[in-house]
Amino acid sequence: MSLLQVAHAYLDHLERARTLSDNSLTAYGKDILQFVRFAQTERVEDISEMDAELARSWVWSLAEAAMAGSSLRRKVSALKGFTAWLAREGHTEGDVGVRLRAPGATRSLPRVLTRHHMEDIFQSLQNHAATGDPIALRDLAIIEVLYASAIRVGELVSLTLAGVDLSSGTLRVVGKGDKERVVPLGTPAVLALKSYLDNARATLLGEGSSPRVFLSTRGQPMGTRSVYQVVAALLSDIPGVGPLGPHTLRHTAATHLLDGGADLRSVQELLGHASLGTTQIYTHVSNERLTQAYQQSHPRA
Repeated sequence: MSLLQVAHAYLDHLERARTLSDNSLTAYGKDILQFVRFAQTERVEDISEMDAELARSWVWSLAEAAMAGSSLRRKVSALKGFTAWLAREGHTEGDVGVRLRAPGATRSLPRVLTRHHMEDIFQSLQNHAATGDPIALRDLAIIEVLYASAIRVGELVSLTLAGVDLSSGTLRVVGKGDKERVVPLGTPAVLALKSYLDNARATLLGEGSSPRVFLSTRGQPMGTRSVYQVVAALLSDIPGVGPLGPHTLRHTAATHLLDGGADLRSVQELLGHASLGTTQIYTHVSNERLTQAYQQSHPRA
């Protein structure tokens, strides 16, 4: 059953129960359908693919957009009511929103990994990939691509072979609103992707066929949930708050770009943000460049 169908069933349940005022019911309806639209941008359409990471990612995306605390808390409350009902009705295995919290003032941004953390992650992945294991080669390519290009997980899982140009080191991805854009890859990501395509993808594909780049062990296109699991396993032991999924790599890549001197407009284009205001959230955690400039330039630093 689709997530949208289940959401409408839940809203019908609330209306029949008459436990909310008309205004609250309208607000909760907007909140739940907003969550469903977010899930769709992450290529999550079916209720079976909904998990705690998706719920947390939505909440953190709202916090990144500097949403007022009262509005954010209401949306979290609405989502928690929805996930509790899903569990009671047997649509999900347990309440995936039971530990969901609205980020406080001191926790308004998701975690950003340090360059040292990223080096450790890549070293571990490279060690596993050196064994020639197809899954290890695939996972290295996934992490390299996510960090190098800062694309969304939905854009990653929908990436097709036709959208890969290793000679130019670029990917053609389809983002929100079906808008297509071309994003660059660095040399490590190109090499990891080439190694996966040359040495692992055919093994995973088996006798089947698929235009998608990243495949599961059964030769099917990977879903967002599978990618979340790959990333979460790598990030689980790293300190910090916020989601453990692919969005953390997107946020980290954007922050590292700004730390390295990239201008905000370029980062906006890379991320596929329609508004520069959305991209500006990354400047709040990009303090390294500002601190260095201050220490180098201010006479009393």
